[in-house]
Amino acid sequence: MRELATWEFDIYVLSRRRGHAFGDTPPAAAWISDDGIALAIATRHIQTGTLSYIMMRRRTDSVWTEDDPVGGFASLIEVLSAVGPKLSGAQERAAIPSGVRIRPPLHDLQGRQPSDAFDLLRRTTHQPAAWALNQLYLALDRPDDNWVSDCQTKNFHTRIWEVQLNASLREQGLLVTQPFESPDFRIQNRGGGVGWIEAVTANPPIPYNHVNAGAAEIPPTREELFFGPAALRFAKTIGNKLVRKYDQLPQIGSDPFILAVADFQAPASMIWSREGLIGYLYGQGAKEEMVDGVMEATALPSAHLIGHPDFPTGLFADDKHSELSAVIFSNAATLPKLYRVPISGHGAPEGVRYTRIGMFFDRTPGALRGLPFCLDITSDEYRNLWPHGYEPWTAELEVFHNPYARHPTPHELLPEATHWFEQEGEMVCTSVYEHSILWSTTMITDMDKPAPSLADFERAQQSEE
Repeated sequence: MRELATWEFDIYVLSRRRGHAFGDTPPAAAWISDDGIALAIATRHIQTGTLSYIMMRRRTDSVWTEDDPVGGFASLIEVLSAVGPKLSGAQERAAIPSGVRIRPPLHDLQGRQPSDAFDLLRRTTHQPAAWALNQLYLALDRPDDNWVSDCQTKNFHTRIWEVQLNASLREQGLLVTQPFESPDFRIQNRGGGVGWIEAVTANPPIPYNHVNAGAAEIPPTREELFFGPAALRFAKTIGNKLVRKYDQLPQIGSDPFILAVADFQAPASMIWSREGLIGYLYGQGAKEEMVDGVMEATALPSAHLIGHPDFPTGLFADDKHSELSAVIFSNAATLPKLYRVPISGHGAPEGVRYTRIGMFFDRTPGALRGLPFCLDITSDEYRNLWPHGYEPWTAELEVFHNPYARHPTPHELLPEATHWFEQEGEMVCTSVYEHSILWSTTMITDMDKPAPSLADFERAQQSEE
């Protein structure tokens, strides 16, 4: 057996319905058997100091099971003495409970032709992503019957958004379940607050191959950035969900209903599409103007999307859609996200460098431009951006609140996300992370070649793949 590193432990426990939440008994250490089938977690009560342990075991289909805690230990040595025999030698997998569907293996194509995106997982450079994706798939509470075939073929990106969202929620210590076909997730915090989340992706009008696709042209003006094609695609995507009236489902009742949106509308569009979502939701953007000799950010309002008077902006500008409590957004529902998390914790495969290039959010009042960065994801400088010591799943998660929501979303319901909300007539942002990333791309290069730079990104016409 071996002791688990924090980053690896944190990924495995995403399979717990409460994820990283251990209440008054946080983890003190964890060990895993040599064959990876059994795992023991030592916990310590924050008041009494008493130690307990929790055993987790893989089922025959590799899904983790969890036993009730065993307590009454005075030291980690005592706990280790108790769990050591349970982790030694060949481990027996847990049986699948009666009536529970067997989880099909993600690697088994069963004769299907994989998409180019899924096929990338075969590459040595992408093995950390393949491992992480499999762990997140096994962590889902109740995936659809066609989840594996979708992920392997035409709906790869839709499915990786679903598992990354689940990981982001459980990383925040939320109880995450899938008790109904719709919405996708029920979340509950320790205080008893409940919300319902439906995951959706903004897809292109005409499908394209995500692998090695040339980056789509960035809208040339601020007006087009906020109210142009990206805003239109978000309007159609969100509108198609709202007509289904999820808020009227009996299980939702008076709980907040939230849409979680990821963007795949055009190659590399997630680099610039976030502004389109803001423009559509609030009916205004921002531009730079010289005011009294000083460059300042000023409002850029619009009542309709450019060229589409039948698509009004301002979904959250009045109470016409008070049924939608908030919109969650991430611009990192990508394959690189899947390998960045484990690599930032453990390290890169030998001979390969992974460089993340992008823009930090500039918190200077009135700033519209980001702060450029170019960092090796295994560097201490990169790891130290996050209190975890590695890149968290929640890092890019943003919540845009509806000020007219019938059932508002408490910030405590998504405690580690970045929140955008109206306060005294102005949009305010709060975040638990000192550094928020507006957009990025990740470049994979050989270690014996020069490290990428910001200039390399500006020359590179490639998607996030």
